[in-house]
Amino acid sequence: MKSKNLLVALMLTTVFTYAQDSKRVKVSIDDASVGKVTFSPKTKKDGTLKKGTQVTITAIPQAGKSIDATYFSYPGRWGTMYSEHMDNTYTFTADQDIQVGASFIENKEIEHLNVTQNIVYAKPGVKELKYDVFSPKGAENLPVIIIIHGGGWSSNTEDIMRGLARELTKDKKFVVFSMDYRWIGNLDGDETANQMHELIEDVYGGIIHIKENASKYGGDGSKLFVTGDSAGGHLSASASLMIESIGNGGFGTQEGVFKLTPTYMPEDKTIDQVREELLASMKAAAPSYGVFRGQTMSGFVQQGEEYLNAVAPINNIPNADDRSVPQFLVRGTQDNLIKDEEVAAYTKALVDAGQRVEYIQVGGAYHAFFDWKPDQRTKDTFEKYGVYYAQRMKEFFLTVLEE
Repeated sequence: MKSKNLLVALMLTTVFTYAQDSKRVKVSIDDASVGKVTFSPKTKKDGTLKKGTQVTITAIPQAGKSIDATYFSYPGRWGTMYSEHMDNTYTFTADQDIQVGASFIENKEIEHLNVTQNIVYAKPGVKELKYDVFSPKGAENLPVIIIIHGGGWSSNTEDIMRGLARELTKDKKFVVFSMDYRWIGNLDGDETANQMHELIEDVYGGIIHIKENASKYGGDGSKLFVTGDSAGGHLSASASLMIESIGNGGFGTQEGVFKLTPTYMPEDKTIDQVREELLASMKAAAPSYGVFRGQTMSGFVQQGEEYLNAVAPINNIPNADDRSVPQFLVRGTQDNLIKDEEVAAYTKALVDAGQRVEYIQVGGAYHAFFDWKPDQRTKDTFEKYGVYYAQRMKEFFLTVLEE
């Protein structure tokens, strides 16, 4: 009897301890951090804090280094996921087990830049939609590149493209904007699931807001280029090709009617005016290892074939005689997510429409080589492939301006 009572007591203790633990989260410093990194408040001896505690990370770079980002990381769909802030302090709510840390870069990587973060352009749901600006010091009337991040339309923010943004500004020929958008489905916490066309509408809203405010950062809103990788490849291609579909008719609410209403609209302009201005301003796109066909999106979009075709860039290419939209395409030969046939089919469709297109297969590269994260492997991959092909992208865009 005594042993039975002891067993019951142990079981109850275990249940009680689990109930307590479920109200606490473990917080630790990432060993990969370089430089001094601290966080507050202090944890208990077991390394835990009460769930929902406000945590502040503080980082101090070593001599010759600058803050790349302070961050916390956690296991996610694509491996280690990061929530980042490009300052030496970052305050957030700890609601799961996390590692906190900081990433540093050489001063020369950002000494040519003014960086403005988190400009909100719309809030159609729970999440504020925002963008960051990377403006070369002394910039004046420079053409604009807008980056749209990837992540399966369901993860990441504009922060993951900051390495590319910095690289695209190094010769001071472009002002770069890196933008966020809603995640598909209910992943942002929205009661009504977000549909693919609404993500495209977010992108148009961001582009319109950027065009309207580009001059504040030394940019010329009449010269717009878009790029993005993976899901951002789909969205950047869509943004460059579907401008003719901007309107108020609703998207799929009436049979055969697929009109895109931007998430942000200027108060002093009609949707017709906005559409015509974008048609004149959009110069070219560089959708990297992107999704271009409806059937490739079918795992993410629970809609019929007509809807899938309406959100697929390959089905919305204007004839070059009506509007020229040059496209610069890259894909790694070892990419196991985006197949050559995906990009090759899009290339052929562009050629058939008379559009200028350049498709480069990057030997040895896997998926997402334009991404930037705090881990060294991602940084090394960007240095190996991203730096060179960012330069190729810039050269392509500059030749478009010369035409």
